[in-house]
Amino acid sequence: MKLLLKKTAYILLFIFIFFNIVCAVQAYHFTRFVDNAPRQNPAEMGLFIKVGAVLFGTPVPKSKVVDSLHIPHSTVKIITEDGLQLAAWSTLHNNAVAAKGTIIMFHGHGSCRSGLTKEAEAFYGLGWNILTVDFRDHGESEGTTCSVGYNEAKDVKAAYDYAVANGAKNIVLYGISMGAATITKAMHDYSAIQPKKIILEMPFGTMHDAAEGFVRVMNLPDEPLGTFLAFWGGTDLGIWAFSNKPVEYVKDIHCKTLLQWGQEDFRVTQEETNTIYNNLGTKEKKLVVYANSGHQSLCKNEHDKWMQNITTFLNE
Repeated sequence: MKLLLKKTAYILLFIFIFFNIVCAVQAYHFTRFVDNAPRQNPAEMGLFIKVGAVLFGTPVPKSKVVDSLHIPHSTVKIITEDGLQLAAWSTLHNNAVAAKGTIIMFHGHGSCRSGLTKEAEAFYGLGWNILTVDFRDHGESEGTTCSVGYNEAKDVKAAYDYAVANGAKNIVLYGISMGAATITKAMHDYSAIQPKKIILEMPFGTMHDAAEGFVRVMNLPDEPLGTFLAFWGGTDLGIWAFSNKPVEYVKDIHCKTLLQWGQEDFRVTQEETNTIYNNLGTKEKKLVVYANSGHQSLCKNEHDKWMQNITTFLNE
């Protein structure tokens, strides 16, 4: 009996160690991007490829900027407080005085500023100047790791300061997914960030929730993978990932806010979205649900509805 218990203990220890190694490898790939890595859809992977991806992780391709913005723009450089150089597009109307204000735009995890061209062109067409930013380690910005909003809050602050220093008035912050979540952390961390309005699309509730959403994309059970992925990702980056909680940060937001979410979103749950909405510190808030959209560009997928809600919100 003692021998059997000893063997069982060794087996369980091996499983525990192996499981942690798998989670650590997955977390490493989630926080670092690889040039020219193939982009793979988990739903289209064969069995053996999917097993390999689960056990050894799948390199995430680094986003590449494709200049397909069909409005006048220039590339500018922004320096963060920790010394990183961010790349951004600045789009000004010919008569800047006539512009309604400036919208600063932030993309999602693994994307870049060229992933927001449709939204940028729409905002410009509504009469706004645009500043579209690549987060650290995305697109053409410097950096070697992505902390899924934790350190990227510095990028939001740097972009906001850049806009103010260049005379921007009536500033609106706009973010999708990680970009939206990062805006909430930046406004929590930096009281000097005082936009007139913000637009948040599909922000995750906590870093733990984001890890669970990443696991669901692989069609795997949320737990315990989500917890271990968040733990090892934070450990690798030298941060406590569980403290990254947009659901709490939004309590410090007191400006007019539009929160948007797709009902078919597999990564961000309705519970997360409702809690964020309820926790928003402002009474001037609106939640819009897009019945036919998932975790994707709402502007592209349900363009007419998006335009109607955005136009109404910006003109109020």
